[in-house]
Amino acid sequence: MKKIVDVQIGQVKTAKGKVILQSKAIGSCIAIIAYDPRRNVGSLAHVMLPGSAPGDKKASEKTKYAANAIATIVSKVSRLGSKKDDLEVTLVGGGNVLNRADDTICKDNVESTLRLLSKEGLKVRAQALGGTNRKSVSLDVERGIVSYSEGNGSERQL
Repeated sequence: MKKIVDVQIGQVKTAKGKVILQSKAIGSCIAIIAYDPRRNVGSLAHVMLPGSAPGDKKASEKTKYAANAIATIVSKVSRLGSKKDDLEVTLVGGGNVLNRADDTICKDNVESTLRLLSKEGLKVRAQALGGTNRKSVSLDVERGIVSYSEGNGSERQL
């Protein structure tokens, strides 16, 4: 049986082998999923804010920000033997779930995350971004399968 690990807002979790990493209720946030198919190592970050954390933030608060979460992913997977060049990245989230015409956080999160991943040399292989429904995502680390759902819809693979 596989161990299921929940990833809450602002957390980055990394695993190897028989583990499922999952994050639920993703609205304007971005779930960054990084997977190394050669070593069966995966990481999932639930990012809440664009850019980098201000210097006065506690360490536990920093991974709410895209830049800090991405750096943490790279660091954690390297401790499990992965190399940044071997990572496949998938993104889920960035929705305007409150349906506000003036809501820019979802757009800012998407743009910031894509820019920062590119700067790090990490390529996005799949994404489910935008819309107005909350999303949930899971990574079966052993099999390298990323699945997501929107609203109350059925689960699909990315």
